[in-house]
This record gives sequence, structure tokens and C-alpha cells, in this order.
Amino acid sequence: MSATPKSERTRAHLRDVAVRMLRDVGYERTTMRAVAAAAGVSTGNAYYHFPSKDALVQELYLEVQREHAERAAPVLAAGGSLAERLRGVWGASVDAFAPFHAFGGEFVSVAIRPGSDASPFSAASAASRDLSRDLFERVVAGASTRVPERLRAQLPELLWLAQLGITLFWVHDTSPGFARTRRLVDGGAAFVGSLVRLARLPVARGVVDDVLRLVRAVHPGVPGASAAADAARERADGPEAGA
Repeated sequence: MSATPKSERTRAHLRDVAVRMLRDVGYERTTMRAVAAAAGVSTGNAYYHFPSKDALVQELYLEVQREHAERAAPVLAAGGSLAERLRGVWGASVDAFAPFHAFGGEFVSVAIRPGSDASPFSAASAASRDLSRDLFERVVAGASTRVPERLRAQLPELLWLAQLGITLFWVHDTSPGFARTRRLVDGGAAFVGSLVRLARLPVARGVVDDVLRLVRAVHPGVPGASAAADAARERADGPEAGA
């Protein structure tokens, strides 16, 4: 049976209240009972719409990723090199996440618990994870920089993993305006751009392939894990392809 308009409104109201509380008072103080009270509904009604507090955290993740995508949209529309696009998208994440900085450590402590639904790698986080990964797919797809074929399939995933590292750094960054994180973003984007250019050289091919194999070995969800795909990419990036 589909949800009634009243039920949908109640769920949306609970979601908005929960996201606001998570931003304003943090994870620990945002309890299901507190969300229900602030929304003016019973605790049982809150649990009917959201079975756990981690389900509310997923709504926060979606909110932040949508904000990130909105801030990154002008960068993606402007074209440019891989480094320029990456700098803009990573930089947009710092601005999108800023309202949650005071409680960033709380969210990280929850996300790193083994088996936690709040983990960015969990099945429950698939929707927000896909939104974030899509940004990096678009970063690579629209870049003027030529990315070797064997690297192109996995680069968006690697950039998303780097985004997680930048976010962790940002959580601990107390510099004014997150200046240290912004320097990391600028330097990291330039470094990635340089590495991708080097990856086009035959002398660097073996190192790049070793890195990609290692990533596939520890993270089997990365695209292109089959030996056949490896072989096809190596043929595509043969000496004549790099001309």
C-alpha cells in the first residue's frame, strides 16, 4: 500500500527536523525521542518512518551530498583540465560540509564502527555514496585532460576515496576558513593532474598498473576488476595509443 499524503508529509517533517538537529546539536544529542518531540509526533510514529537514528543520519548524508552537487555544478559546467575541475569539486565539499564541522568528529566516530550503517561503505549509504561518486565521474568525463583508458574506469572511484580522506582531514582542521584543508585541496588536485599526465608515459605504465591492481585487490567493488578488462585496457593504451 502506498503512503498517504499525510504520511509523506509527516516523514518529510521528521526528516527536516532530524537534519536540523544533527547539524545544530550533533549525533549524540539527536535521539529518536528528541526528534519526535521537536516534530510534534509520538516516538512510535517517528520509528515507523525511520527505524533507527542511523536512518536519520542517512538523510543527513543525502542532504549534504545534494548541497555538494549544487555547489559543484558551476565547476562541472565550465569545463577545464582535470586538476581545475577536481580542485573546484573538492573545494565545494569544504563549503557544503562547513555547517556540520562542530560535530564532525562525532559523525566520524560513528561511521568508522565496524558494521555501522552510517559507514560511507555500507549498503545503507548507497544512495549518498552514488551521488558523491557521480560527481567524480563527471569530473573525469568532462575534463580536457586525456586520461589513459586503463585508468579512466577507476579514477572516479579513487577520487571519491580521496574525498573521504580530505573530509577526515577537514574534521580536524581548526584553521580560519579551513585554510589548511583548502591548501590540501589545491595541492592534491595539482598532484592528481600531474600523476595522470605521467600515467600516459610508457615508463610509468607498470607503476600505474600495480596501483590499480592493488586497489582492485582490497576494494573489489571498483569497476573493471576482471583480468580480461585489464588486458583490454593495456591493448588500448599501447604505444600507438599514447601518440
